[in-house]
Amino acid sequence: MSFWKKLFGGGADDGAAAPQAEAVEYKGFHIVPEPMAADGQFRVAATISGEVDGEEKTHKLIRADVLRDHDDAVEASLRKAKQMIDEQGARLFG
Repeated sequence: MSFWKKLFGGGADDGAAAPQAEAVEYKGFHIVPEPMAADGQFRVAATISGEVDGEEKTHKLIRADVLRDHDDAVEASLRKAKQMIDEQGARLFG
């Protein structure tokens, strides 16, 4: 059956049922790891948000890195988001 779904465009939900990871607070920012399904694997991705000058700002992090395991992708997403916060801080938002 999955062959027919992919053949006729029904195979777009590669792991859409993956559990959502919990938000993490890091140096005053909030990180929500959101690995994206990509050809049976998971692309490293996260949403970083924080308050800058009294305004809530959000940055969507999407990397080219893909991992087979969802939990590994969550860990990598957190690691990359923390690295960006360490390197850029509030400049991350623009």
